[in-house]
Amino acid sequence: MNTINLEQLAESQKANAQVMMTLVRTAFHGMEQLSALNLAASRELFNSSAGGAQQLLGVKDPKELASMAGSLAQPNVEKLMEYSRGLYDLSANMQREITSVMEQQYSAMAKSAGGVVGKTAAAPIAGDVFSGAMKQMMSASTTAFENISQMAKQMTDIVDTNIKAVSNATSQAASVLSPKK
Repeated sequence: MNTINLEQLAESQKANAQVMMTLVRTAFHGMEQLSALNLAASRELFNSSAGGAQQLLGVKDPKELASMAGSLAQPNVEKLMEYSRGLYDLSANMQREITSVMEQQYSAMAKSAGGVVGKTAAAPIAGDVFSGAMKQMMSASTTAFENISQMAKQMTDIVDTNIKAVSNATSQAASVLSPKK
């Protein structure tokens, strides 16, 4: 009869704790970056709004007002596009880091489970039945993990395509708003 190996259990718990700490660090780092991005965007919005208000206060002619509105809008649209790209880059990087950690953890778990399955196959009573069931379960979980990973990558590609489409549409809209020279 097999007994629980306390050293293996302790090593497993240690590895799980390290994975959780890595994920928490990644989350905190992402939150720091998001906060910095939002703070910079807020600062830019405030500065451009204050500058735009000063310019609008100096307008004396309605025609000048129309052309100035377009010239004030374009930099804000460009800043919005830049912010969107920064937000997308941040989320894509976080997704890649978390996926990498999870893939490493899954790989280690699958390797460990494979070793256990190999040992139980040699057991004299019902080892082959248990081993077969475990192999089927590992195969199903590997397939599920691969499908989830592929879905996450497809979602990243879809978001990337959408960001590019929005950027193009926004650029075209900004060019319409810009004053004709």
